[in-house]
Amino acid sequence: TIPSSVISIGESAFNDCSSLRDIILHSPITSIESSLFKGCSSLKQITIPSSVTIIKERAFNGCCSLTRVTIPSSVTQIKEFAFNKCRLLKRITIPSSVASIEDGAFCDCALLEKITIPSSVMEIGSSVFSKCSSLLQITIPSSVTKIGEGVFRGCSSLTNITINSSFDAIISSFFFGCKSLTEITIPSSVTSIGYQAFNGCSSLTEILIPPSVTSIKGSAFSGCSSL
Repeated sequence: TIPSSVISIGESAFNDCSSLRDIILHSPITSIESSLFKGCSSLKQITIPSSVTIIKERAFNGCCSLTRVTIPSSVTQIKEFAFNKCRLLKRITIPSSVASIEDGAFCDCALLEKITIPSSVMEIGSSVFSKCSSLLQITIPSSVTKIGEGVFRGCSSLTNITINSSFDAIISSFFFGCKSLTEITIPSSVTSIGYQAFNGCSSLTEILIPPSVTSIKGSAFSGCSSL
C-alpha cells in the first residue's frame, strides 16, 4: 500500500518488480506515470484512485497476471500501450470521462472478451485492440471520428461489430485476420476502404458497401474465402 502522503510517483518506479502481487494507490496521485508497473508480471490487481486523470504510456505493459482493473471516472486519457500484453485481463469498462484511447492501449490482451467504449470517446488509435484474440463483440459509438490502422487486426474471435461512428475511412488492416467475422455493414460516411482492410476474414459471407465509397485499396478483401 502506498500511503496517502505520497502525491506523485515517477515513471518506471516499479518497473520489472516481478514479485509484486497487488498494490493500492491513494489520492491525491493524479497520474499513473509511464512504465510505472511495466513488467510487473505477478501483479494481479490494482486500485486506481479517483484522483487519477491520465494513464500514461506502457503504465501496465506486460502485467501478464493482471486479471482485474477498474478505471475511475476521473480518467480522460489512456495513452499508448498502457495495458499492452495484459494477457489475463478479461473485461474492462472505460468510463464516460475518457476522450481518447491511444495506439496499442489494449494490444495483445489475449483473454479480453468484452470492452465497453463510452460515447465520450472521440479517437481510437492504431492497433488499440490488435491481437485481442478472445474479443467477441464491440460497439463503436457515434462520437468516434477517428480510428487508426490495424485497430482490430488479429481479433480472431470477433463475430459481431456495430459501427455507429461517422469516420470516413476503413483504413489499412482494420479487420486483418478477423477470421470469425461473418458480416458487417459499412457506415454511409465511409469514402474509402484501405489496404488489407478485411484481409483474411475467411468467414465473411456478406458485406454491404455504401455508394459513398469511391476507393478500395489493394488486397482489401484478399483471403475472404466465403465471399
